[in-house]
Amino acid sequence: MIKENEIVSLMQEEAYKPMSYKELEKHFGIGSANEFKDFIKMLNQLEESGHIVRSPNDRYGVPERMNLVRGKLQAHAKGFAFLIPEDREHPDVYINAHDLNTAMNGDIVFVKVTSRSQGGGRLEGEVVRVITRANSQIVGVFQSQDTYAFVIADDKRVTRDIFIPQHAFMGAVSGQKVVVKIVNYPEGRSAAEGEVIEILGHKDDPGVDILAIIRKHQLPEAFQPEVLAEADAAPDSITEEEIIGQGRRDLRAKTIVTIDGEDAKDLDDAVNVELLENGNVRLGVHIADVSYYVREGTALDIEAYNRGCSVYLTDRVIPMLPHRLSNGICSLNPQVDRLTMSCEMEFDQDLKVVNHEIFTSVIKTKERMTYTNVRKLLTGEAEPEIVEKYAYLMEDFKRMEELAARLRSRRMKRGAIDFDFEESKILVDAEGKPTDIVKRERSVAEMMIEEFMLAANETVAEHFTWLKVPFLYRVHEDPDAEKLMNFMEFVTTFGYAMRGGKGGAIHARSLQALLEDIKGSPEETVISKVMLRSMKQAKYDAQSLGHFGLAAEFYSHFTSPIRRYPDLVIHRVIREVLENGGTLSDKRHDYLASRMNDIAQQSSERERVAVDAERDTEALKKAQYMLDKVGEEFEGIISSVTGFGMFIELDNTVEGLIRLSDLTDDYYNHHEKQHALIGERTSKIYRLGDSIKVRVARVSMEDHTIDFELLDMKPRKEGGFNRGGGGQFKGAGGFKGFRGKTENSRADKGKGRSEKGKGGYKGKGGFAKSQPVVGQGESTNKSDASGNQVNRGDAGTGQGKKRGRADNGAARRIEMAARGAAEGAGGTEGAAGTEQGRRRSRGKGRGQGQGQWQGNGQGQGEAQGQGQGQGRRGQGQGQGRAEGFAGSGDGKAEHIAGIGVGEGQGGAFQGNAAGQGKSRRGKGGTKPWSDKREKGGKIGEGGSLRQRLQSVGAGRTDSGVGRGGERGRGVSLGGEAQAGGGGGAAAERSGMDWASGVNALAKGSRRRSDDGDGSKKRRR
Repeated sequence: MIKENEIVSLMQEEAYKPMSYKELEKHFGIGSANEFKDFIKMLNQLEESGHIVRSPNDRYGVPERMNLVRGKLQAHAKGFAFLIPEDREHPDVYINAHDLNTAMNGDIVFVKVTSRSQGGGRLEGEVVRVITRANSQIVGVFQSQDTYAFVIADDKRVTRDIFIPQHAFMGAVSGQKVVVKIVNYPEGRSAAEGEVIEILGHKDDPGVDILAIIRKHQLPEAFQPEVLAEADAAPDSITEEEIIGQGRRDLRAKTIVTIDGEDAKDLDDAVNVELLENGNVRLGVHIADVSYYVREGTALDIEAYNRGCSVYLTDRVIPMLPHRLSNGICSLNPQVDRLTMSCEMEFDQDLKVVNHEIFTSVIKTKERMTYTNVRKLLTGEAEPEIVEKYAYLMEDFKRMEELAARLRSRRMKRGAIDFDFEESKILVDAEGKPTDIVKRERSVAEMMIEEFMLAANETVAEHFTWLKVPFLYRVHEDPDAEKLMNFMEFVTTFGYAMRGGKGGAIHARSLQALLEDIKGSPEETVISKVMLRSMKQAKYDAQSLGHFGLAAEFYSHFTSPIRRYPDLVIHRVIREVLENGGTLSDKRHDYLASRMNDIAQQSSERERVAVDAERDTEALKKAQYMLDKVGEEFEGIISSVTGFGMFIELDNTVEGLIRLSDLTDDYYNHHEKQHALIGERTSKIYRLGDSIKVRVARVSMEDHTIDFELLDMKPRKEGGFNRGGGGQFKGAGGFKGFRGKTENSRADKGKGRSEKGKGGYKGKGGFAKSQPVVGQGESTNKSDASGNQVNRGDAGTGQGKKRGRADNGAARRIEMAARGAAEGAGGTEGAAGTEQGRRRSRGKGRGQGQGQWQGNGQGQGEAQGQGQGQGRRGQGQGQGRAEGFAGSGDGKAEHIAGIGVGEGQGGAFQGNAAGQGKSRRGKGGTKPWSDKREKGGKIGEGGSLRQRLQSVGAGRTDSGVGRGGERGRGVSLGGEAQAGGGGGAAAERSGMDWASGVNALAKGSRRRSDDGDGSKKRRR
């Protein structure tokens, strides 16, 4: 009989060419009808599981030989996704929202790679087939539309609402949290269709919020009847016959204790320390022998495998095993016999493990100690009654403290990284409402148990690595070199330096040395978090790949089989090896080896789900806690800087966002490598780790988010940004308009005279009324931020020049208008003449409609204006020419003596003239802003801002065309989103802020730089 692995192995061969089923049948020599039937069934199963692929011409091959990559889809709230390949060596693949082809977050899919970036870097692809669906149910808020309804998913990675036909309402009404079963998955522009299968209650009802998170992550609550039946069959106590029959070592006479938190109920580890006659110290770590009660292949085992681990939510625990086991016979409760798996290690004077044993045992713990009481006893803070009660244990506790301190010191010397983050505990009342957030204390007692568990995990892992039996390891691979280099560059901004090893590699010892250097400094938390983000996630693996963070060559999870499935599995392996004289039969070895990769992957995935659920619950409860604190002031530190704002962490570990749109005093550039926001005009810097005072501005219970605002930042008025004097930004409309117009400008017999003008830009920083002035040759009008004006003029015979400058306090806007030459006479708006008229208007910027510039000219003259937006209009008679640059850095419309409209990215130019015309698209660039103005009104590089940026190690972050999502034609100022689906930072905020709008007037196509999360992707 042909086996599946034989078929796959054939197709993986270098010489293999895709075959049809008939060719495969002939190759394997299949004769009988039954063999053929089984063979076809096997092919179908392999195809369904994604191990092989059938091409359009019905030929079979393996995915990697057919330009397909298999992996898990990781979706983003903005619509795009990444494929995380199963092949660790293969880089991730970016997938545009339009190329998902019905796939959703978490699905196992085949992706075809369609393009590579220059240099072979980023890959882009499209989903060609969904192998396994991860989302069969969605949790969200029901919104009825009478004859149909939609469910808005709680998971923001589900970017489309779920359509619910009327017959599938199941009695749900608007505002209720429901669980929806997906009937049809999204295809093209069609939304997914579903039916309501469970109503959790109204979204504001107590307890519904946590229940929704449980359903969202599909966490199992109740155990199946057959699982509970097996748990109920477990005994309440241990008999002597069991102990003797299993050959367990009797440790009941030893002074063994458990040390856990006050609220712990599943006590799965106990310890003891002994001083030996030879002066060495023996450490005993005794773990509940759960594998004795949860046998392989039983309903209990299958349930534990599916759950993967226990999940600890704020007000409840979803256990891996029924309480009958976890809190009963498997819990190492005091003064009762319990079956255990023990690891004893003998340390010499140099703390070297000179002897160790791993064996099955029976223990009876003397006391159920708490972290608090042990800490008080060791620090001398304990109450007299506690000192008296535990006096007989004091010698052991002191010996434990000394051993743990030495173990920790040894671990630090070899280069282990110790992240000492402050954790919080959310206290809730009977209804689940948070009442307080307190910091978890990591005292000497917690550190003691931590060191003992680490020592046991390492010893067990090394022992079974050398035995070469199938095993599960906890691995933490070396960090990505590029991420580490970025981190090294980042810490230099704080004045710290790191040295690499051979070939520039960074050893964990260097990172730990840095953590010791920053201990107690203001930037300690920030640098530690950035360091952690630079590393890979720890996971389970069938191979011993080492643990970078612990600087351990061998590491496994041995100490928590009640709440972690991998620990339970290796306990089974240990038991089997011990019972078979230190080895396994070939058949058993092969079977276990074939299972370990699957168990490691499943356990890693379930651990990730548990972490996500715990984070969601924590975010929910913290948002609830801050809900009645809107308007209150707090002090915190900048914990993260992104392209759309900065996150602030308060002392109680609550984190909130200050949006970039709320920083109204300047336009801020995001400098990703420096983790900083830097003001364009003021050069003000907000950097990771800075202390900052904030006020709670908003709390969203839908998104579980908190928004802060700076205390000294003036809030923006509703409807737009008030510029003073009546001028105002109103949404996408830009400036409200011009107040009046210039009546006329004329020249008479070679002497230029500027008659009074009405209007101009009305408001702070614009043009004020133009006062009449007579002069010679040159006319210059200046308007400052207050509207004051200085005029100077000369009469001349051929040239007139007018230059206006406005400073609005947030960014400078330079506008040049009216430079002309005429035969015989010149003026400010144009030149007299009857034969030819020429007018030219040029605008650089981003956005639409931030005002307009109007002018009528006759004769031979030229006017130039630098501004921004859509709607510049020029009229001329005879032969005329109008040319406009508009948009985010590219787009050019040119009209020659005719009527036409030319559009660029982000804006438009319209010109009218009598005659013939044509429209041509071109490309225009941008020039960065500087405080330095060059000759002729041009804007150049240099100035004090650049110098200041260089002084803090921050390079320019000039973004240009092609950094956004798909091309659009305009930016909404104060509106809801960026026109044209620009993506990136603008999509994170509700509209563009005033500072960015004003800055665009001077800077053209500048955009905030991407925050590094892959959010700005452009289809090729």
